[in-house]
Amino acid sequence: MKDLLDIQEKLFPDLLDVMQRRYKILHYIQLMQPIGRRSLADNIKLKERVVRTEIEFLNKHQFIMVTSKGMQLTADGENIIEKLSVFMNEISEFRVLESEIKDKLQLEHVIIVSGNSDEQLSVKHDLGKACVQFLSSILTSNQTIAVTGGTSMAEVANQMKPMEHAANCTFVPARGGLGEQVENQANTICAQMAKKVNGNYRMLYVPDPLSEDTYHTIIEEPAIKDILEMIHDSRIVLHSIGDAITMAKRRKASGAVIDKLKNENAVSEAFGYYLDEQGKVVYKVRTVGMQLEELAFAQYVVAVAGGSSKAKAIQSYFKQGKSNVLITDEAAAKELLKG
Repeated sequence: MKDLLDIQEKLFPDLLDVMQRRYKILHYIQLMQPIGRRSLADNIKLKERVVRTEIEFLNKHQFIMVTSKGMQLTADGENIIEKLSVFMNEISEFRVLESEIKDKLQLEHVIIVSGNSDEQLSVKHDLGKACVQFLSSILTSNQTIAVTGGTSMAEVANQMKPMEHAANCTFVPARGGLGEQVENQANTICAQMAKKVNGNYRMLYVPDPLSEDTYHTIIEEPAIKDILEMIHDSRIVLHSIGDAITMAKRRKASGAVIDKLKNENAVSEAFGYYLDEQGKVVYKVRTVGMQLEELAFAQYVVAVAGGSSKAKAIQSYFKQGKSNVLITDEAAAKELLKG
């Protein structure tokens, strides 16, 4: 592939620029369709006359259709986007960036999407799509997948699609989550994922967090024991990484807990564990479900987190070394390499 790219650059020096520009246009139309030409030009930072010329070409070759509501991809357009995405990754700086992050955090797989999800919602969509694509590449039939709650996982669920090679899979919540907004609860996300892949799901109806006495009572319930066994035996775990203080406030932690987190410099949260910059646990919420130490028994533990604001949290979490896959965005990756 590299040799071919070198030849192309020598013989047709403008070819790659044209391909990348057209791919960028098609990709943005795919994300935002239907979209008008002026809005497209404003969002992808190209002159309107350049966009107009490219739109005429793409329309002529039936990669897009132009309607009164705006531009949309045709089936051929969707197909070319899928094929081009692999090629674009090969020529992208992200390959180098992914390798650097993989070495820095000692991970098996790193996937980076372009942009900053702190600033653009479309980048969060791309994180969800990247997670679904990775899941599709590793999932086989009759597997159990444990999933946490949160906005990143909700976006993964939104992007989920059928996987014919992965029949009869079961999605389970990695931890209890009643008390969160319904759309961000692990139970809701599991159900949505399962329905989209024509799989199965189980629910874990317990509040989070719990008092010590309530915790020990609940885990002895037969129905809870059954679902906990499935969670602990999950081959694949999908989870997000949160900013410590943001997550504590979202989960309505007491003022005393928030003060403790601030005093002990907590920067990240995952699975109810709050960690400082060195990855040391400074506070643990008593929660029913998967515990941090149990992640070592899963084959794939996939963390999805993006945005430059999440870089410290990502680095903090991976000091624990409990996950082996990171799906993030360009802004977070570049910020990680500064530290």
